Amino acid sequence: MLRERLLERLRHIEAEPGYRGATDPNQLVTSIMVHLRKILNTRQGSAPIDQGYGMPDFTDLASNFSSETIKDLVRSIKQVITKYEPRLSSVQINAEPIGAQVLELRFKIEGRLTLDNHLEMPVAFETVVDPDGRIKINK
Repeated sequence: MLRERLLERLRHIEAEPGYRGATDPNQLVTSIMVHLRKILNTRQGSAPIDQGYGMPDFTDLASNFSSETIKDLVRSIKQVITKYEPRLSSVQINAEPIGAQVLELRFKIEGRLTLDNHLEMPVAFETVVDPDGRIKINK
């Protein structure tokens, strides 16, 4: 399986004609994190190529942090990642307790990457949903 997304590979080939693909695990994790940001901050129905790409509209989320709403959000995040980010397997999403920032939800996205040598590497991303519904992702 190719490790970078098509446009990333094309940019590298343009900048470095001898480039043949990413083998650096850190570069792979960064590529996945950037793609997760794009997926999770795109609203379903707004991507012309696939109406299912992205997240359902959760703009009223901040006014209703019930356990059921959080479960729905976790389920949606997992479904979208499983469908649109095939480089990440065994995806688990865990909601973290609401802390000092009452209007933010925090999640931990965990999964596994299969590297070129067929070894698996665990990865985790810290995710914050702010009051505006924007999702921030960090390693």
